[in-house]
Amino acid sequence: MLIGLLGKANVGKSTFFNAATEQEVQTANYPFTTVKSNLGTANVRVDCVCKEFKVKDNPIHSICIDGVRFIPVRMLDIPGLVEGAHQGRGLGNIFLDDIRLADVLIHIVDGSGSTDKDGKPVVPGSADPLLDVKLVEDELDYWILSIVNREWSKAIKEANSRGQKVEQLISKRLSGLAIKEDIVLESLKEVGLIGKELRNWLEEDLKRFSKSIRLKGKPIITVANKADLQAASEVIARVKDFKAVIPCSSEAELLLRRAAKRGILTYTPGDHSFELESASLSEPQKKALDLVKTVLKRYGSTGIQEAINRACLGSLDSIIVYPVEDEVKLTDKKGNVLPEARLLPHNSTVKDLANQIHEDLAKGFLFAIDVRTKQRRGSDYQLKNNDVIKIVSTTSRG
Repeated sequence: MLIGLLGKANVGKSTFFNAATEQEVQTANYPFTTVKSNLGTANVRVDCVCKEFKVKDNPIHSICIDGVRFIPVRMLDIPGLVEGAHQGRGLGNIFLDDIRLADVLIHIVDGSGSTDKDGKPVVPGSADPLLDVKLVEDELDYWILSIVNREWSKAIKEANSRGQKVEQLISKRLSGLAIKEDIVLESLKEVGLIGKELRNWLEEDLKRFSKSIRLKGKPIITVANKADLQAASEVIARVKDFKAVIPCSSEAELLLRRAAKRGILTYTPGDHSFELESASLSEPQKKALDLVKTVLKRYGSTGIQEAINRACLGSLDSIIVYPVEDEVKLTDKKGNVLPEARLLPHNSTVKDLANQIHEDLAKGFLFAIDVRTKQRRGSDYQLKNNDVIKIVSTTSRG
């Protein structure tokens, strides 16, 4: 699963990325600090099933802290977006190339209203983040439209000569964006183009269709960053009247994670509070932590974990499944208890899980065992969230 992190220049994308992935990429108060994409690992936070089964787990590909499981996902920090990106302006070509394979997008806007349309600093509260929202949505719509609309007359002839279904023709054009045929078909139905001949499609039809494809194929979570700044409360409240946003302070999250690493405080990403472990703090440290407390009290969290979870579990409607090799001890062959927690699409089958673990496991698939019910499950069994599953295959995995 790949989360694309996007937005115009100078809204705190790289700070968000650093806080979410605990990496160190360059940040500065000027446009195009990020000139090439940065790839890192963030985590989805969920309640682990270890408490339900009353076991002490020791995962190998994720982390469990007091019953809270953190499941890794990839995150891509994409260069800043400017108007005209779909025409190649700014770093538009890099931006669009990077966004192709993203499963879901987190759009960072300046919740304090302190950057203009080109990412240059302005008086806090004077800029409108809703314009940034519209900018990104419009750029993606135009981008998809340009792909669908390319040599349209040729597409009409091709469809007529080969007797090809419309959804097959268009999904082939959009294959580079990882847009599947079922999404194309859903969008055709939604905008009323099923049965309408391609030669009768109007420009407005193509625009509505492209927008529908974007909404379904590249879902966007909007995050109002810089929520710790003074002007942010009023700006975010104004935005919320028109757009669902997650208030966020990347700086606060970054401070908490760094302080936790140094043993100054105890904090688990996504928590609503933290506990001090050190009484000897400098005045600047006390002042910074007081500001963080204000953010947590006002918004309930720093917003970063909420954004990641909403992207993966909300927009993508993913489920968590725990594969094991011993259905009694809940272990793998090395004795690791609940060793893995895997994110899968909500309509995934047991066979899909086997294939994700290893293609050989899927090829030799015999049946699966539902650990809770002890029932055997066939390859077409549709998995549920928090299922614990043993896969039995002719191909043994070490």
